Amino acid sequence: MSSTSSTNSVASRGVDAIGLTVVVGIALAAVHIAPEVRGDAAVIAAVGFLLLAGTLTSKLLEVLGLPHLTGYLLAGIIAGPHVLKLIDHESVTRLQPVNTLALALISLAGGAELKLEIVRRFVKSLSIAMGLQSLAVLGALSAVFYFAAGPLIPFTHSLTRAGVIGVAVLWGVIAVSRSPAATLAVLSQTRARGPLASFTLAFVMSSDVVVVLLLAGAMAIAKPLVDPSATFTLAAFRGLGHEILGSVAIGTTLGLLLAAYLKLVGRQLLVVLIALGFGATETLRYLHVEPLLTFIVAGFVVQNMSKQGDTFVHAIEGTGSVVYVVFFASAGAHLDLPLLKELWPVALLLAFARAVVTFATARVASRAAKDPPLIAKWGWASLVSQAGLTLGLSAVIAREFPAFGAGFRALAIATVAINEAVGPVLYKLSLDRAGETKTPAPALDEPEEAK
Repeated sequence: MSSTSSTNSVASRGVDAIGLTVVVGIALAAVHIAPEVRGDAAVIAAVGFLLLAGTLTSKLLEVLGLPHLTGYLLAGIIAGPHVLKLIDHESVTRLQPVNTLALALISLAGGAELKLEIVRRFVKSLSIAMGLQSLAVLGALSAVFYFAAGPLIPFTHSLTRAGVIGVAVLWGVIAVSRSPAATLAVLSQTRARGPLASFTLAFVMSSDVVVVLLLAGAMAIAKPLVDPSATFTLAAFRGLGHEILGSVAIGTTLGLLLAAYLKLVGRQLLVVLIALGFGATETLRYLHVEPLLTFIVAGFVVQNMSKQGDTFVHAIEGTGSVVYVVFFASAGAHLDLPLLKELWPVALLLAFARAVVTFATARVASRAAKDPPLIAKWGWASLVSQAGLTLGLSAVIAREFPAFGAGFRALAIATVAINEAVGPVLYKLSLDRAGETKTPAPALDEPEEAK
């Protein structure tokens, strides 16, 4: 039986390799035959190619024990404008609405997976870990950035010493951010269930609120340091209060409406989710509330304030494969490899320092909270990944501080690229070693067994 299974697996991977070769060959031929194709046709072709290439690449890397997410990223990088040039810059940019939909669905799924009993079970551990991780990573990475600024970070050379301190504090906030998308992608693939999966999911999803609070405070502190003519003001905190309260209020209302729809109608859920992902996101931005936090709250409300939580999670899981492939493959295609090549020494330093501080602080927090051995040993592994949330925060900083914003965002992109490549691999390894992983999720056309 084992020999037959191994033979089937090898044959299956061989078919995947042939399929990937055919897909890439067709794309290369199309690019050379019709290089002038642009606009909507190019975007549709890009989405189709990323779906196929990302899925097949992830299957091949599965043999090495790597998460599917790594395959999606690799397929996007190779197909992107800096390697094979199968997808041009314009198409990558026009994929942004697809990423908006993906982030909305990922946020809804994250909130729906965050059950109240899980939060209650780990409330002591979460509180201690969140406080220590936020303070330690913020302080340590601010210090590393400050001392690296002179020799390694060109965009800080024109700033005063106080200005460099301000920028260093902003970088510390960037370092505190995690990746809900990467965490959910790994959990979706492995179908991991257990204390480690529950703890890390609760921590990563809850940390978004903390990061938003820290960013508002850091920008209020950094402005007078970077620009001596600016004065410290509490306006940022008033705006933060509006954003947090507005997101919670609208998210709660949206969650109750979704629960009512699931109970009374319960059909065409995919259409409803797509409408939310596109329409609601733009509306929320217009109202100056945080879409990510709003959707997390909505998913949490559906799960914990109604009996429709499992139905809602299954509806989102039905789109999960497509969402994660397109989101991370397009992120790979968007990665600026020449920029990464230029900034890799300081990006590697910052990424390595963040991982070390995260690991050490997790051990201290687990000892203080008297966590179970499993969480004490592997609880840090999900905290290395960074992705869309971090890039979004860097974009806000770049907009608010145009004097150094472009360089700051470029360094953030380079650092996120490293964390995005390493973090999911570490997290999957931790779930495997903890014994919480199960068989991969079924294909979209296969019925899922009752849990």
